[in-house]
Amino acid sequence: MNVLAIGAHPDDLEILCGGTLALYAAAGHRVTMAVATNGNVGHPTLGRDEIAALRHAEQQASADLIGAELVWMDFDDEWLFNDRPTRERFIDVIRGCGPDVVFAHSPTDYHPDHRAAGQLTVDARIPSAVRLVETTLPAAERIPHVFLMDNVGGIDFVPEVHVDVTGVMATKERILLCHRSQDAWLRAIYDGMDYVSFMHEHAGARGAEAGVAFAESFREVRTYPPTGSIELLPGTVRRAGEAAP
Repeated sequence: MNVLAIGAHPDDLEILCGGTLALYAAAGHRVTMAVATNGNVGHPTLGRDEIAALRHAEQQASADLIGAELVWMDFDDEWLFNDRPTRERFIDVIRGCGPDVVFAHSPTDYHPDHRAAGQLTVDARIPSAVRLVETTLPAAERIPHVFLMDNVGGIDFVPEVHVDVTGVMATKERILLCHRSQDAWLRAIYDGMDYVSFMHEHAGARGAEAGVAFAESFREVRTYPPTGSIELLPGTVRRAGEAAP
């Protein structure tokens, strides 16, 4: 199975679905991590080009750790918009991967780049398989099934399903720690925020809802045409509100 996750910034995927991607990769599925923006404003001292190059290298190291492919879309950080050229680029990312499953940001997330990336992904889903929607790549063979990722911190997101990532939390931590420059930036701008502790708290809170130690949470994009179900998710999946055995 081909799995595509599209994040707005370097590190978003590691926080919101890194464990799930690690489970897919460990099961032998093809995993692609696509990152829309290059993080080129997120550093207390470096210039834009230096930051972008550093963030790219860190994202590549993260993808390499789980054997994922990386698509670096290289839009400017903080300036992602749902216009025609950008949507065409998202369509080509889907066409180039040929995914069965796509993970996207929720439209209720806190960051405008997150919201834009999520809407772009959902909007590109059907056109990616339409022959006469002409971009640089030919039409995809199928319309993929889309899951919305949890919001950062779980704010304003109502989970539909949880994936038990307890067994891959060490991997989730390792791929997150590849983003050393983001760790430094968050500590600088958010008054000493501990990146890894934040991730553990988030996954732990969702795990408590699911009756496991750590979980990642999702919602299905249910729209016409139906293309799949939660059975496409890896590992132990529990619907929100379902009692633990």
